[in-house]
Amino acid sequence: MSVQENSSANAAIVAELIRSRRTIHEFLPQQPPPRELILRGIELARWAPNHFLTEPWRFYLLGPQTAAAIARLNAELVSRKQGPDAGQAKLERWLTIPGWLVVTCENSDDPIRAREDYAACCCAIHNFSLYLWSEGIGVKWTTGAVTREPQFYDLIWVDPTVETVVGLLWYGYPAEIPQTPRKALDEILVELP
Repeated sequence: MSVQENSSANAAIVAELIRSRRTIHEFLPQQPPPRELILRGIELARWAPNHFLTEPWRFYLLGPQTAAAIARLNAELVSRKQGPDAGQAKLERWLTIPGWLVVTCENSDDPIRAREDYAACCCAIHNFSLYLWSEGIGVKWTTGAVTREPQFYDLIWVDPTVETVVGLLWYGYPAEIPQTPRKALDEILVELP
């Protein structure tokens, strides 16, 4: 196989991964993916582009105690807004999620660097998600209200003056894969002379 044929084959694989990846909302319960695949995903995440090689991301792989504490915190928040039944339902659902990872970004006083670093962390999360998808593992990236609670930061041992949560990632084997359409290219592309 020539270099050009190999490049075309690789491009087709990457294109299919990008097109097929979906946010997974429902996971097969109690089936966490192998730890080595998650660590490989984190290792690949850190190869995301980042301005001036700041590498602003930090990854917090959560164990069952921390995940359960976050699930309880979220249930309290939901109960306050929607009532105890809604909070209990949310708790039960969250306790079935097999894998938990938090990604943070180092804070910067420079607003331009802060924006660049946040974007780099988003790219890192996408790298992580694409790699796991290639292994048959789905990811949901959430930025729900619980991730902004001071107690959330306490639970993951993060000082919010030093780092900001970019996302709480759930991962596991998909129970179902949603189908989502995208706008046509001519609806989103503007070509300038």
